[in-house]
Amino acid sequence: MTPSLRPIALPAADMPPRRTPSSYPPEFAQRLAGRVKQPLGDAFGLRNFGVNLTRLPPGAMSALRHAHLTQDEFIYVLEGRPALLTNAGRTRLAPGMCAGFAAGGGDAHHLVNDTDEAVLYLEVGDRSLGDRANYPDDDLAAELGEDGRWRFLHKDGRPY
Repeated sequence: MTPSLRPIALPAADMPPRRTPSSYPPEFAQRLAGRVKQPLGDAFGLRNFGVNLTRLPPGAMSALRHAHLTQDEFIYVLEGRPALLTNAGRTRLAPGMCAGFAAGGGDAHHLVNDTDEAVLYLEVGDRSLGDRANYPDDDLAAELGEDGRWRFLHKDGRPY
């Protein structure tokens, strides 16, 4: 969409969900069943960072527990009480709470909705090309290619 055709503002809840629910290899993607991400920044042509409105129904998780080498990440909880799992353990979050993960810090993290109510949160992250992600709980590593797509590997370097 050309800059002159981009909207000035949109209702976040009306944004369509991401076409592909997960870019993980199929054996991992199924673990994210139920998660719905609505990209917000794409409609405005944002290229340097991404913003998603993400919903986790009961029992769903945000991602596999991971840490980025070059990308910063930030979350802000709007509804619900997800558990944030990090290297330090489990932290219960509530609406109005936020958390951030600095690039290269090594603090692997993800959200788990272990409650009976839906969780809604904003996630913000930069789109640094050449990023790598480590998944300490799984035989998985990721590299962000120059084309902006993630490539998934086993920890020994074999591709999925």
